[in-house]
Amino acid sequence: MDYTLALLFSLLHVLSVCSAAPLPVEVVKMKSKVKWMAEQLVVRLNKDFQVPTGLTLSPPADDLEGPSSVVTALEGYNSLICDTLNGVAQVKFEISSLTGYLDQWRQGHCSEQRPKPSVPGPLQELQSRKEFIHTVSIEALMRVKEYLSLLLKNLDNLETC
Repeated sequence: MDYTLALLFSLLHVLSVCSAAPLPVEVVKMKSKVKWMAEQLVVRLNKDFQVPTGLTLSPPADDLEGPSSVVTALEGYNSLICDTLNGVAQVKFEISSLTGYLDQWRQGHCSEQRPKPSVPGPLQELQSRKEFIHTVSIEALMRVKEYLSLLLKNLDNLETC
């Protein structure tokens, strides 16, 4: 009896040490939906908008610090994309859908509301050059694509409120 009980406790200890706590189902679903939405948007951007020759993006991509920073960055870039660019209406709609979903999820699942994140550096720079509307729009589209690629590599950052 003592041997069986000791074996059982040893087995339970090994299981508890070797396995991480599973993520709640709603977090897994959220990350899966965000991944799908971001992938679809990247495909559309790759298909409809080519990087103009000579355009290099610097400084590097913005930080990813949870859903609120993603919403702030993507909404900011979306606001800089000119509505008159050919084929941009669907892209703007999909960006809004993604940010709306993330914002709604954050409001329902993040108990403590953090202060609104600051506007990322590359976005601030673009906002200061609004008079060059088409150039800014193209760069904003490229920044969105870059940001979504970063998001897809770091989906775990969405778990942090």
